[in-house]
Amino acid sequence: MKHYLIELYTPNAEWKALSLEERKQFLNNVGTAMSGLSDLGVQALTLTEIESKVDQSSEHQFLAVWNFPNKEACDVLLNGIKASGWYNYFDHVNAVGKENSFIEHLDSLSKNLSRIFSLQQYP
Repeated sequence: MKHYLIELYTPNAEWKALSLEERKQFLNNVGTAMSGLSDLGVQALTLTEIESKVDQSSEHQFLAVWNFPNKEACDVLLNGIKASGWYNYFDHVNAVGKENSFIEHLDSLSKNLSRIFSLQQYP
């Protein structure tokens, strides 16, 4: 089943402390490590700066949206990100989910709301 990953990230003090040459080397290593992902069916839908002048925008500076044929391919990328040392240089948030229709999403929301209201009524 298709999965999606949304990454939100901002360079941190560790990244800013690196020289330009160290940053380039790190990013070259990341690029090399990612070269085989397309063989797994991984697609980068976008990698971009966040437009901050929208209602309820994230405070992060960048976002990436990925499409995967299955959870296993998603896990390959997530494991690679972690192994690269990426999290040492970027304040980072991941959100992963499987493909759903609008109706399935509304159904999931209604079930979650029902659970919340049940808990509030019967502590």
